Amino acid sequence: MSANARAALDAALAALLPQPRETLGLAVSGGGDSMALMVLLADWAEGRGMALAAVTVDHGLRPEAAAEAAAVARQAAGLGISHDILRWQGPAGAPGNLQDMARRARYRLIADWAAGAGIGHVALGHTRDDLAETLLMRLARGSGVDGLAAMAPLRRMHGVAFLRPLLDVSRAALRAELRRRGLAWVEDPSNNDPRFERVKARRVLAALAPLGITAERLARTAQHLATARAALRGATAEAAQRLARVDAGGAVWLDPAGLAELPEEIRLRLLAHALCWVSTAEYRPRRDALERLAAGLAAGRGGTLHGCRAVRRRAGIGLLREPRAAEAAAPAAPDALWDGRWRFVGEAPAGAVVRALGAAGLAILPDTRRAGLPRDVLRASPALWLGERLLAAPLVTEAEGPCAMLDPPGGSFAQAAIAH
Repeated sequence: MSANARAALDAALAALLPQPRETLGLAVSGGGDSMALMVLLADWAEGRGMALAAVTVDHGLRPEAAAEAAAVARQAAGLGISHDILRWQGPAGAPGNLQDMARRARYRLIADWAAGAGIGHVALGHTRDDLAETLLMRLARGSGVDGLAAMAPLRRMHGVAFLRPLLDVSRAALRAELRRRGLAWVEDPSNNDPRFERVKARRVLAALAPLGITAERLARTAQHLATARAALRGATAEAAQRLARVDAGGAVWLDPAGLAELPEEIRLRLLAHALCWVSTAEYRPRRDALERLAAGLAAGRGGTLHGCRAVRRRAGIGLLREPRAAEAAAPAAPDALWDGRWRFVGEAPAGAVVRALGAAGLAILPDTRRAGLPRDVLRASPALWLGERLLAAPLVTEAEGPCAMLDPPGGSFAQAAIAH
């Protein structure tokens, strides 16, 4: 690999891993990018006292996948790297975007593998070309700053930090390095299938090269947009700190006057962040739906969006968990996270589960006014059930026993605004 590409990798790893760690995970599909990542990290880790552990996810979407995963295992063994194969049992004939389902499953499986092995950081093989292709794909969808901004070099998901140390390195440089070492890699047939959006973007990128619109320049543009995104997120976090409060039921209340004074972009970002924080949704709602909700709230109307209910009350603008969405959330064990952000603390009898208090729970309780929370908030609140027997409703009653704690991903409402 060229000296410049190697220097880019070394600089990225120095920034992403400032302190030595016992084991660094790496996700290796068998494609050229991830295979190059594995051999380069083997060089990098040597002499640094850092162990590497590789993992490959066999999605079962192609008959060759199992053999390809086995080939990765052999290459890893040759480099002295431990290797595990994870298998995703995706539903046959699954509706929707199968590739997106497989991508989400891959991250979840890798995160669970890393957590089980005590690994906090996992490296991925995304390159400069991926940045450029992603920008073109999102440009075609009419994305704003957030969508067009570069992939983050570090992203935390499911309790694991995923690293992308090759974002300043080209795909061609990685394949040239593999050829120099006499190493093979797998070419997924879908990489040449024009039905896929990324393949179309790759071909468009090649056609744009004579105009000077290269992968390197598009990647640099995406990085500039990432800088702008960081500034907007910082402004949103400041507004969240100043204008929002979270009640005991986990609802977010915003100061209407302060919200109206914000620039439109920050106002919409703050609303989107509140919706995501309350619902624990991974992605923000579409901008047109968000604009309609904001206009309705400004006119004194409420609405529902993204698994939340927006209301105008004397206390301000409230973003509450939509009761029906909470009631539809899967029951959880008392010591597990329920509805993405609630956790029970304390002893619970065998067989007890956490689910929404719901309308049935509210009907059982004699007086909910002492809780000082809207009935919609209480209906969506966590309760401990044993069959149809209500054992505890911590947000409503002060009886001794298990208590419910708000434990949202990303931390406090203001802190989490940095991610939205």
